[in-house]
Amino acid sequence: MKVTEITSCYIGPEISPEQFVSEHFFLYLGKGEINGYDGRKQYRLKEGGYCLVRKNSLTRYNKEKVNGRFEKVVIIFDEKFLKSFKEKHQTELSKAIPHHAFVRLEKNHLVQNFIQSLMPYYNGKGEINETFADLKREELLLILLQSEPDLKNILFDFGIPQKIDLEAFMQNNYKFNVSIERFAYLTGRSLASFKRDFKTVFNQSPSRWLVHKRLQEAFFLIHKKGKSPSEIYLDLGFENLSHFSFAFKKEFGNAPSFYSKAEI
Repeated sequence: MKVTEITSCYIGPEISPEQFVSEHFFLYLGKGEINGYDGRKQYRLKEGGYCLVRKNSLTRYNKEKVNGRFEKVVIIFDEKFLKSFKEKHQTELSKAIPHHAFVRLEKNHLVQNFIQSLMPYYNGKGEINETFADLKREELLLILLQSEPDLKNILFDFGIPQKIDLEAFMQNNYKFNVSIERFAYLTGRSLASFKRDFKTVFNQSPSRWLVHKRLQEAFFLIHKKGKSPSEIYLDLGFENLSHFSFAFKKEFGNAPSFYSKAEI
């Protein structure tokens, strides 16, 4: 079934715009394509595809228009809503699910019908009437759990991240532009404990190590792979090009353009 006239909209509370996912959300792509990355692997979502994006994850994705259009439906499953749903439907956990930021979902005609059913409630400004928002979220969640019961072990696990291998985590995730506090939380540590353990492992402060690590990768990409600063600075966790160029010159003594041509 091909769904038509899907307009980009959100249902549920606002979530952080940063690369840290603070709440689970369902993502349906009506038009265009999305390339996602979670520090481990790349994901690609095409028109008519959908997935669950898992909370307490670091993610980055690029949107691509197709025929000049990009449209999506995002439905937030925040913790308050999920706790209420769990109590109402007496849902119990059964087993742990491997941690992947993007959880692929099997095609289901009920999901396609659900997306189409949103249209009467859509106000044309990217919002669904508040009166029906929770009802529509509950409907979608019932559909997803009927076809994929193991999702309950992701959605209804309200625990905080446990202490994990700090070195392995940072080596996988240093490119994400999030705060030191986020890194501490995701490795299961208080900020003070994170800084102390970081110093023991890397013999540097987290801030200094992150900048150095990102710039080393930038040097490699520019000098060895022929990449331009404008191609890479966002993917390496820098907020803007001028900040990247300033930090690069401070680290290596010359602007990035010098190393793109030099034989070293």
